[in-house]
Amino acid sequence: MFNWFSKPDPKEQQRSADRQLRKADRDIARERRQLEQEEKKLELEIKKLAKEGNNEGCKLLAKQLVQLRKQKQRTYMASGKIKSIGHQNKAMGANVKLAEAMGVAGETMSDMNKMMRPEQIGAMLNNFSKENMKMDMTDEMINETLDDMLTESGDEQESDNIITQVLDEIGIETGEKISHAPSPDKHKIGESSKASGITDDDLEAQLAKLRG
Repeated sequence: MFNWFSKPDPKEQQRSADRQLRKADRDIARERRQLEQEEKKLELEIKKLAKEGNNEGCKLLAKQLVQLRKQKQRTYMASGKIKSIGHQNKAMGANVKLAEAMGVAGETMSDMNKMMRPEQIGAMLNNFSKENMKMDMTDEMINETLDDMLTESGDEQESDNIITQVLDEIGIETGEKISHAPSPDKHKIGESSKASGITDDDLEAQLAKLRG
């Protein structure tokens, strides 16, 4: 059912115009065929009157023939005009489609501009930059603290290991037994220690190994 308040559809209007133009062109073509038939009749009639010697009749029919041919020429011009209008109608339809596409693109860009506000995006990026700097600083501080802790702990452990190794190499036990170790005898350089059984030569050999 036709709705008087409905907005006309441009596509449907274009199709309707195409149908009307094609019908008009068919009507003109039909009229031209009728004119061509009349033209042939007039030509035959003029020839007949000419044979009869009726010059006045020939002149009269000749004028009618001229007018008929002019009318036929107008039908060709009208057909050409209708075809031109049809092409223009199709071009206008294509332009309407382009305009609709551009309208959709414009609405899309408008929606994107509403969502992507420069000031809001700038604030978000600035905030991200600040938080990223804070995170980098925090991570750096944590790494430095861990490095300090692990380095100190590692140095102390490494030092303990070296001391233990040296004591083991020179025959001094660590742990609880070290408290029971006999105190070294005081003797002159070059004399052997009777309590420990380790000579100066042994100590020098062990130190030479450590210096490696």
